[in-house]
Amino acid sequence: MKDKYRELIFDFLTMTGVIILSTLLAFLFRRLGFPETNFVVVYILAVLLVSLFTTGYAFGIASAVISLFCYNYFFTLPYHTLLVSDPSYIITFIIMLITSFITSTLTAKEKLLRETAMEKGEESQILYQLSSSLSDAPDSLSVMTIAVKSISRLLQCDIGGVYIGSHFTSPLFIQSLGKEIIHRNADGMERWKNLFQNEEYIETKEGLAFPVNGRESLLAVITVSVSVNSTVLETKKNLLHSIIDNISLALDRIQITEERAMVRETMEKERERANLLRAISHDLRTPLSGIMGTSEMLMDMTRDERIQSLLKGIYQDADWLKNLVENILSLTRLQDGKIVVHKEMEAMEEVIGSAVGHIEKSFPSRHIEVDTPEDFILVGMDAKLIEQVIYNLLENAVKHTKVQEEIKVSCRYTEKDVIVEVKDGGEGILEEDIPNIFQIFYTSSTRPSDVKKGIGLGLTICKTVITAHGGTIKAENRKDSKGAVFTFTLPLEEN
Repeated sequence: MKDKYRELIFDFLTMTGVIILSTLLAFLFRRLGFPETNFVVVYILAVLLVSLFTTGYAFGIASAVISLFCYNYFFTLPYHTLLVSDPSYIITFIIMLITSFITSTLTAKEKLLRETAMEKGEESQILYQLSSSLSDAPDSLSVMTIAVKSISRLLQCDIGGVYIGSHFTSPLFIQSLGKEIIHRNADGMERWKNLFQNEEYIETKEGLAFPVNGRESLLAVITVSVSVNSTVLETKKNLLHSIIDNISLALDRIQITEERAMVRETMEKERERANLLRAISHDLRTPLSGIMGTSEMLMDMTRDERIQSLLKGIYQDADWLKNLVENILSLTRLQDGKIVVHKEMEAMEEVIGSAVGHIEKSFPSRHIEVDTPEDFILVGMDAKLIEQVIYNLLENAVKHTKVQEEIKVSCRYTEKDVIVEVKDGGEGILEEDIPNIFQIFYTSSTRPSDVKKGIGLGLTICKTVITAHGGTIKAENRKDSKGAVFTFTLPLEEN
């Protein structure tokens, strides 16, 4: 408060001194015979100087009004009165006042913008240096050491203590002013979290406590000594929060790094398969998409049937390979548990319709017959995964049937299950293949030569998904006619 009064007194004395000097300078100009317009310019200069050397807008505007009165009192007839003998002076007064107001406002605003820009620049430099230091920090101890030094320097006070979650594995110990201030807080993070309850900071016996929040949980708590100046804290609040945010990002990075280190042994066991998946993902998916896009574009550019047939074959082969890669990746993710079944109440009719729509888009020459009951019953399932199962079964049927042969998908309900069947009118399944048809990488060696070969992943994916839903799936030959039928069930009760 004393500093505020001292600042006001200084600004008042500055304004008074500038106006007095301006008046004396105007008297000098009149003695030298200068025109009266120079007096006006002198007072406008006075307003400019007052706005420049004082804080805020108040003293600049006050100096504009006082300068107007001084000009009227000392330099317009009748002298030493506030009366005006010449009406034209009123226009001069108005213009002088408006000019002074504008000059004062613009000067004060420019000064404020300059100070703000300098402050922002200083904050940006501090944050840049902090970010550079944090980016090189190898562990949580280094991060919190930088945090202690930065916040202590910013607020010009001591750090009361630092509490950090026990999930960080690096040793945590730092000496400051002869005492340990960084502590591993094994079970206290939840207690701290309950204390904060979305507050920016709370008061404790050690001082003001600030939370360092991570992606999913409270990572650390930094307490600032009670001796911190409240004015400094309020002024530096935004910068303090920015520093804490940077610390949070750095701790998140350290936590992720340490978590990765903990599972490195497990990752090493899966190295061969991971390398295979990376090779498939980077070396096959991108060029296959390019081949498909280029062949499709070339088909639109030519009318030659022979060339069209060649390009269509290229497109279909590339599409088959791309689906094969996707099946490999999907199966691996399912077996690793990376695809989690999220059950929601869905209509099986809508899922079937979506899968049929996708298969007809991929094979426009094929017609899929759909038979669903009129009753609308919701089933607990992961609609995206079940749609992939139906799509795989329909795609399998398309590959093993001719264009004129039947493909039909139907569903019906029992008291406990929903039963979905995919029938085709193709060559059927060999009896020796039925027991192994859902095994990974199993393919029939007696399949006709005109059927595109696969590596036996589509049906394996179907079995994995249905089993994860608590259902069953089977394959058999049709009894009413030639062809095969694949049947899967899902329980109606939501798990």
